[in-house]
Amino acid sequence: MSLKIFPRISPAAFGSLNRGDTMRKLTNEQYAELVKRLSPKSVTGPDTLRAFLCGGAVCTLGELITLGLEAAGAGEDAGVWTSVALIFLGALLTGLGVYDKFAAFAGAGALVPITGFANAVASPALEFKTEGLVAGLAAKLFVIAGPVLVYGTLSGVLYGLALCLLKV
Repeated sequence: MSLKIFPRISPAAFGSLNRGDTMRKLTNEQYAELVKRLSPKSVTGPDTLRAFLCGGAVCTLGELITLGLEAAGAGEDAGVWTSVALIFLGALLTGLGVYDKFAAFAGAGALVPITGFANAVASPALEFKTEGLVAGLAAKLFVIAGPVLVYGTLSGVLYGLALCLLKV
């Protein structure tokens, strides 16, 4: 049996499916059985603890950067520079292939901090860099972050208009 949709999965994983069956012919029960069999088992307690500790470590790093910048005299701008530093580190580690390994280990703990946003922006761009500077890198840079930026900007404009109209 060859299912081109799942090229890395052995035919034995599909169990009771007959040769020639396709994913479109699966019943809901067969599909649920297939998903159950192929999904990795997750242990909630250790996964949650690991996510908490890893996300907390990234946030602690951010706090240490902020304290260091304040001690160096950055004043009120320390928070902004900390965000810039964490975004840079997230993008750099994504480019070096380290952040994906960290995310696989940390789970949701890697997605919550600002470094997860940097990873979400940088990953699609790196994936399509072979397509060229404009069609690959620039076009794919905002695949995930684009909607966040568009709706964030739009909501900011609407909020500003509302404040202007209400003269608050």
